Amino acid sequence: MAEPPDDQALALILRLGVARPAELETHGIARRQLYRLVRAGLVERRARGIYVAAEHPVTAEHTFAQVAKRVPGGVFCLLTSLRLHGLTTQAPADVWIALPESARKPRLDYPRLRVARFSGAALTEGIETRRLENVDVRVYSAAKTVADCFKYRNKIGLDVAVEALRDFSRHHRGGATELARFARICRVTRVMQPYLDAIA
Repeated sequence: MAEPPDDQALALILRLGVARPAELETHGIARRQLYRLVRAGLVERRARGIYVAAEHPVTAEHTFAQVAKRVPGGVFCLLTSLRLHGLTTQAPADVWIALPESARKPRLDYPRLRVARFSGAALTEGIETRRLENVDVRVYSAAKTVADCFKYRNKIGLDVAVEALRDFSRHHRGGATELARFARICRVTRVMQPYLDAIA
């Protein structure tokens, strides 16, 4: 495959938002061309294996797009998912991702990852796909995230789980059925019930 002109290569990197060298190679952009664009100041290396066009606007979600590219099998969960759904006042420095119990923990230089291990329906149910900086990002739904917070209350704090439940009840009126389904999947129905009764 012939190497595309630099302006076309740059346009592709801008369209992808966050690009990895292997992904660019499938479009005919060899690593030597990528590194030449970096040396020319047209492309920036944001983390190991992560490149963006220099004019790429950096949003608050940039870190999430980066992680989604580096860990395509992960699903944003717990505090990170709460933040994406606007259900918390917390602004954690770590990025929380769910992985299968058998998956190897990814090694990223940045950002710091917190891995939660999920299995069965708790891993596969309630996944939504969002588009952040032209990158498909997998995140658990708001209702699934609230149930997960109660399941992992010892890791993130019961106060965070209760705050998430209150915020969910305010923003998602009529979401009780969905919440009950995920509480069953995560086996936290009995734990959540007193808090549901309190805000009913």
